[in-house]
Amino acid sequence: MSSVWRSCLRASSSSSSRHRISNLFFSNSLKPFISSHPPPLFSPSPPCLPPLHRRFISSFPEFPIGSHEIIIPNDDSSLPVHAVVNFLDGFHQFTGLPWWMIIASSTVAVRLALLPLLILQLKKLKTISELLPQLPMPIPANPTLRASIDQFSHFLKESRAIGCPSFLWFFPYLSVQLPCFFLLMASIRKMSLDGHPGFDSGGVLWFQNLSDLPGGSFGPVFPILIAGFHYINIQISFDSPTIRQTTGLTGLLMRYYKLYLEILSVPLFFVGYAIPQGSLVYWVTNSSVNIFQQLSLKHPTVGAKLGLLGQGASPSVGHSMEISGSVIKYVDSDSQEQTLSLQTLTPEELLSLSVQVLSKGDKETSIQLLRLALEKDPGYVRGLVLMGQALLQKTQLAEATHYLELAISKLLDGAPSDAEDVELLMLASQWAGAAYVQQGKMKSGITHLERVANLKEPGDPKSKEHYFEALLLLSSALYKEGESDEAAKILRVVVDHNPAYKPLLEQCEDENEQVSDLVSRRKDHY
Repeated sequence: MSSVWRSCLRASSSSSSRHRISNLFFSNSLKPFISSHPPPLFSPSPPCLPPLHRRFISSFPEFPIGSHEIIIPNDDSSLPVHAVVNFLDGFHQFTGLPWWMIIASSTVAVRLALLPLLILQLKKLKTISELLPQLPMPIPANPTLRASIDQFSHFLKESRAIGCPSFLWFFPYLSVQLPCFFLLMASIRKMSLDGHPGFDSGGVLWFQNLSDLPGGSFGPVFPILIAGFHYINIQISFDSPTIRQTTGLTGLLMRYYKLYLEILSVPLFFVGYAIPQGSLVYWVTNSSVNIFQQLSLKHPTVGAKLGLLGQGASPSVGHSMEISGSVIKYVDSDSQEQTLSLQTLTPEELLSLSVQVLSKGDKETSIQLLRLALEKDPGYVRGLVLMGQALLQKTQLAEATHYLELAISKLLDGAPSDAEDVELLMLASQWAGAAYVQQGKMKSGITHLERVANLKEPGDPKSKEHYFEALLLLSSALYKEGESDEAAKILRVVVDHNPAYKPLLEQCEDENEQVSDLVSRRKDHY
């Protein structure tokens, strides 16, 4: 009896095991199709299966019980793209804005976030352009491998010595902006191609479905905008006096490069037909923001506020200029008549225009522009120095010394240390000394010229010429005052720099000998 009972138990146990296995298999595989049946009152405990069976069953994907959807992961996107998609989704849910506005506003936000880096880079590049003329050539005249390495090392050493920023500042903005552009482009393209929820009705006007490609009667709108904005961006980027005035092989290469970029507008038009409209919204927004950004940064007022105006940032005067009321009319270097409002020009721009006009011999207009600059900024030292020079050329000596004395006073109060302030002090002292000497005020003139002689000899070739001109003028003034010994000492320094003045030194020394002979004869006589 007991043996029969044990046999029945074994049979029941094997039957129960088979039932649990079949129940597990059918409940996992057929549950999506028979989910309308009521669930069992209890869940049987998992069977004790051999390792082979456990590996076999565990190899099946796990489907959610009680759901009609079978979710099979198939996301081959990269982590950055997935993160951007999640961010845009969160932004969409938070604001409730339509998807086309989400794409456009996100594009503007990214460009605004990158704007400080662009402004910083432009400032660094402006500093490099101002300091570059003071540096030696990076490549020697007769380049060999060793000579090129030594010359370039010397170039880098000198650039660090004068505080020139690193030349790597040509790349930061581009190295950040391009990855951001392609990352957003790839993320929005993935959302469009995957039929992201809401994209089918997230557009407006003719582009209601952001997942569709351009089509219909309004299909060419986006391709035309992409190609047109690309062409406009090229024209704005290359519209620079520096680029227009570049000649030689560099100028030729730049013209061909511009032509190549312009030709790219044609294939971009056809590419626009193969891109989903959601991506096209991003592209058009990015291009339009780029146009607005370039035009804003090129505007003189914006450039002056941000400190981006270089020495050559003002309009280029070609032939003539006329000031009428609060308007300046001039003919630029392209022989086109231009009009500027005086209210929009900064003192730096007015001074730059004055330099151009003065170099063409128009002293009256140059002085008028300088007066306007000094009205806007009475303490503008560079304007004071240039005003003194312009008045000196017009032989208005008393007024010239007034402006030069003001400039010298401001420079000495600030204890000039950088190269620019030292150069301004040297020029102002030289021209003030010359103005006093011409007025017959030798003592005052010598005082200013001796200030130049006490300065350290500059390294810049142009500044060095001004330095030795002041020394020559000082020796002349000392000679006229009867101090020929001191004049000869100064002339010896000048002759060491330029032997062409040796006859003046010989004349001064001969006169000193004649004076010495005369004095000795008088002593013998007495």
